[in-house]
Amino acid sequence: MPWFRKKKGKIEPVRDKDRVVRTENVFVRCEECGEHLYKKELEEAQQVCVHCGYHFRLGAYERLELIFDDAHCEELDAEVVSTDPLGFVDSKPYSKRITQAQHATGLPEAVITARGKVGGHRVFAGAMDMNFIGGSMGSAVGEKITRLIERAINENGAVIIFSASGGARMQEGTLSLMQMAKISAALAALEERHLPFISVLTDPTTGGVTASFAMLGDLIFAEPKALIGFAGPRVIEQTIRQKLPKDFQRSEFLLAHGMVDAIVDRREMRPFLIKSLNFMMNPNISERSHDPSFKFQIADSQT
Repeated sequence: MPWFRKKKGKIEPVRDKDRVVRTENVFVRCEECGEHLYKKELEEAQQVCVHCGYHFRLGAYERLELIFDDAHCEELDAEVVSTDPLGFVDSKPYSKRITQAQHATGLPEAVITARGKVGGHRVFAGAMDMNFIGGSMGSAVGEKITRLIERAINENGAVIIFSASGGARMQEGTLSLMQMAKISAALAALEERHLPFISVLTDPTTGGVTASFAMLGDLIFAEPKALIGFAGPRVIEQTIRQKLPKDFQRSEFLLAHGMVDAIVDRREMRPFLIKSLNFMMNPNISERSHDPSFKFQIADSQT
């Protein structure tokens, strides 16, 4: 960029504010290590910092694209969206919040569900998105996930759900809490058919989502350093009046205490899922998936 320029036949210095190098939307600062990351390089690394491995949050469509064969899948039940059954109003009407979230994110709802192949296996996958009203679970989210599971039962496929949620959607009251039991009942029917459910916990997975389907997987994976819990650590500390252990409610803490089966880097997630499906979709294995030693057999096969 020139430091001087012509103006009306004269040469004058370029002011400092005009001398700024245009780097908007070119670099992103890592929230963990503070390094400045070239945006294209970050996208190629699946939104994982190449310096420290910090996992940036990922949108629902992008996440599904990463796991399906040839990044191809069929979106399901896009027409199922939230309504305002209670006529709820806080600082603004709930119906307006829904419309604004749809316009801001380009998403119909806080979860996207799709059908496709993963490693050649028929998979019904759902991905939640924190950008849509905090990934909260209302009636529409519960209906979409339940339909996804029912389709897997009817078509003899596996279910994979990526959770990212602040919990149940308070604007729908008890109707949102009902979704916990509704989805859990559908998963019980899936288990009776000996079809696998892989639950992947991402940052954050909290509230009613954690208290229901997120922790009901035959296999439960988590991304590194994801916040996973029911109530937040600040609420817990205020309730029990005790200081919580370091990294409490993070993936690594849960793995050490047997709450998740593995921590998987996002860049390794697709091959990890394919290995798991190769094992779980084996006819001889699926018939024994209800055996208590099932998870230990899978863990051995991954090593």
